[in-house]
Amino acid sequence: MQDFTRYPLVVFVFSFALMWLSTWFGASVLRKWRGMDEGMRDDFNTILAATLTLLGLIIGFTFSMAITRYDQRKNYEEEEANAIGTSYARADLLPAADGAKVRALLKSYLDQRVLFYTSQDAAELQQANADAARLQNQLWSAVVAPATAQPTPVIALAVAGMNDVLNTQGYTQAAWWNRIPVAAWGLMLAIAVVSNLLIGYGLRGGTAGTKLLLVVPVVVAIAFMLIADIDAPRRGVIRVSPQNLLTLVESLRTP
Repeated sequence: MQDFTRYPLVVFVFSFALMWLSTWFGASVLRKWRGMDEGMRDDFNTILAATLTLLGLIIGFTFSMAITRYDQRKNYEEEEANAIGTSYARADLLPAADGAKVRALLKSYLDQRVLFYTSQDAAELQQANADAARLQNQLWSAVVAPATAQPTPVIALAVAGMNDVLNTQGYTQAAWWNRIPVAAWGLMLAIAVVSNLLIGYGLRGGTAGTKLLLVVPVVVAIAFMLIADIDAPRRGVIRVSPQNLLTLVESLRTP
């Protein structure tokens, strides 16, 4: 289910087809199997309204979950850029040779972090993560060596800055893994199917009623697609742009 929800257009097509089939089944099968008496209409409308209200609440809560995770990814991108920029500036606190080495490694590390946000190719992303892990080890060794040889409060600032660089990368990765649970998607689909079954069952006959069969499936499918788009970090239209990291890249290239 998680892999399926990474593709918003696939979510739209699948959910629309499922919702429309549910509505059609309710209108063509359930209504013929057991017709609705006019005396049942008021009770049925109450049940339908309650079911649609529950569906709306579930979609709203899930949308809120997706927005929260999207904002979290954006915030960690900003924190990561700030941590790298701070560590780059604190490299001046190290001995000249060590400081130059740290700055060169940070520039290479920054390129890999930008690639993490922009790449959609699995092989390229895997290589970028591997290079970033290797550079992290080199960066930590580059600040630990002078801190061990000369443990002063000034050099400790450079070590603390590098520690923030490593921590923010871990927070960012955790935020990209933190997506809407499969159970939430399953619950939404189940309630949406039941709602569309009831809608199809309760629609009156005629051309107008037949045309209305498409309204709720389309609306629900669009809502699902939007949630999947926001929740998928690397797919869709709404994605986290590494604007802060790119700005930092440009600032470090400027003499």
